[in-house]
Amino acid sequence: MNIVVCVKNVPFTQDADLALDSSKQNIRKDNLVYVINEWDNYAVEEAIRIKEQSGGTVTAVTLGKEEDEEVLRRSLAMGADKAVRIDPGDLQLDAFVTAAILAAAVKSLPHDLVLTGAQSDDLNHGIVGALLAERLGITHVAVVNGLKLEDGKVQITIELEGGQEEVSQVTLPALLAIQTGINEPRYVSIMGIRKAAKKELNVIQADALGLSAADLQPSLVVEEMYLPPETAGAEILQGDAASLAGRIVSIVREKGSLK
Repeated sequence: MNIVVCVKNVPFTQDADLALDSSKQNIRKDNLVYVINEWDNYAVEEAIRIKEQSGGTVTAVTLGKEEDEEVLRRSLAMGADKAVRIDPGDLQLDAFVTAAILAAAVKSLPHDLVLTGAQSDDLNHGIVGALLAERLGITHVAVVNGLKLEDGKVQITIELEGGQEEVSQVTLPALLAIQTGINEPRYVSIMGIRKAAKKELNVIQADALGLSAADLQPSLVVEEMYLPPETAGAEILQGDAASLAGRIVSIVREKGSLK
């Protein structure tokens, strides 16, 4: 069983005072600590568990700069066998470009199963997995919170709305976007991190993957970020239904939403 798991290094923004950078197209990240994306951590753990039960190899792949190799070292310390970093250079990345680059790299790797996180902590788009599966031409299942291998197939449980779950079966190769809570990610020891630091990483340049200019052209471009304007406190309306309805209509008209 050859498993490829895609991981991402993301800024830890909880309890941090966020500020916009000079371009007003992103937040300042120079003062933020980076960690493995939470959903990806569960995906790595699931990949390692499958290897331990069924044999095979686990290859961790990330798209990032040299400083993002820490997420690969962590994956190796957890039990991954190989690690690949794809250097994007100066490319502008969105979900579509990210998926195109990852797909070109994954195609060159043996893969019966590809695992990703259901989404990322920083952008929360939740679409890279689906886009990647489409480019690879394999089955895709999102929000997977349970899986079991069965003779070239995988039985999966996915999370639905309202606390419901669905059980289905797909044929390998397949891509599964892993939900948090599917397992309990293992603790990474200091000794494991030291051993992982000595392992070789394979580095690939994104512009050497043979992608077209159209593949590397982002479909989503952030023009500007800004903080929401400060407003006065909420106004509490009181009265009977008729008077309240009239007041609400007046407020909406004052705000320019009704002509």
